[in-house]
Amino acid sequence: MNIRESELPGIGCKFEIITRNQDKLVIVIHDDGRREIYHFDSDDYDEVVSSVTLSDQEARQIAGILGGMAYKPKALESVEFAFDDLIIEWFQVEPNAPAVNKKIGDLDIRSQFGVTVIAIKKKHSQKSHNPGPDTVIEAGDTLVISGERQQIKEIISKLLSNKE
Repeated sequence: MNIRESELPGIGCKFEIITRNQDKLVIVIHDDGRREIYHFDSDDYDEVVSSVTLSDQEARQIAGILGGMAYKPKALESVEFAFDDLIIEWFQVEPNAPAVNKKIGDLDIRSQFGVTVIAIKKKHSQKSHNPGPDTVIEAGDTLVISGERQQIKEIISKLLSNKE
């Protein structure tokens, strides 16, 4: 994650954030305590998709929630369901991951990792589909994969994450 801070004289402070998945957020903290959060289009960092304005108290409550004060997530880092040793997990492919712009068949995922890609939700589509070996994996796609826990961790680490 990349965070750039800049002072806004007479207004407050601005934090521009680029996340690991290349999402852009801007948070403006006003001198009067208000916070503004802006979320930008991932394809056009100049285009605001949504924004929210929070009071000081609201911002502090949300910070507590995000920081895990209200709910401590389980040790698992993403959504998964266990069925004996088999799990099904959803993972969003990160920009610059080794699998980006490659075909499922060329990556030989099932043979190399013992994992099956059972569905893909393409980044710019509302629909999921049952991918074949010619399906190209793109950054931002959400893969629904099944396998054993260690196999899932390995494919995420070696193919779906950007290693930064």
